[in-house]
Amino acid sequence: MRFDEAYSGKVFIMSRPNIEEADAVIYGMPMDWTVSFRPGSRFGPNRIREVSIGLEEYSPYLDKHLEEVNYADAGDIPLPFGNPQRSLDMIEAYLDELLEKGKFPLGLGGEHLVSWPIIQAMYRKYPDIALIHIDAHTDLREEYEGEPLSHSTPIRKACELIGPENVYSFGIRSGMREEFQYAKESGMHLSKFEVIEPLKKVLPQLAGRNVYVTIDIDVLDPAYAPGTGTAEAGGISSKELLEAIHAISASELNVIGADLVEVAPAYDHSEKTAIAASKFVREMLLGWVK
Repeated sequence: MRFDEAYSGKVFIMSRPNIEEADAVIYGMPMDWTVSFRPGSRFGPNRIREVSIGLEEYSPYLDKHLEEVNYADAGDIPLPFGNPQRSLDMIEAYLDELLEKGKFPLGLGGEHLVSWPIIQAMYRKYPDIALIHIDAHTDLREEYEGEPLSHSTPIRKACELIGPENVYSFGIRSGMREEFQYAKESGMHLSKFEVIEPLKKVLPQLAGRNVYVTIDIDVLDPAYAPGTGTAEAGGISSKELLEAIHAISASELNVIGADLVEVAPAYDHSEKTAIAASKFVREMLLGWVK
């Protein structure tokens, strides 16, 4: 998929037709090749686009309208089914193109492993990068059942690449004992259960830094987001995640890109997960794209 190739199907609401002229580019990563429980997140990106038609273009939270942001939806990267390494290579190559063109990348997953090649590309362009990770799961395993390419490993890989002291995880409520021990001993910043208060405490420390944000929809309680592969009870509400997005918007961070992953429409019978995800994407566009 070339940088300037537009998707011929559904696009996110109010997407501009010209990718070359856009400031931000939405792109999909339809991959769920390594999931350990329920597959189906490869259908997430397109469903988020489809339900976005029900959004208002205006955000009363930010007093901004989508017409104020110049963004294009490039569609899904055509990832080869069942081939994790080739898929990751394609995502990384596409991100290299976006960054070379000076675009703000906003990715839609797909399983959480898709964030790993994005972080690699980001790190090459921004060696001082910090990572904000909002999720139910630690994702700090080195491997899963002997396989290092797993949706349970991207944050561990990120720690080893950019330094654990530059990784900030919020909302975590599930993981192996060894993962929590690694977080404690490595110097990374891991906040269990909550997002808002620990995030607001950290944001001043990150002022002026280049920050990438990755959000796993399963940080929400299953009552708010049942449509995900590995739902985890005890999560935050949609309102709290909106507040977190807005806190980042109001901060002095330089957000250089973001992704939203793990929406799985097959388990989302009321579509509340996809509807919430599309609203989060709207707020990210309005609050984070400069």
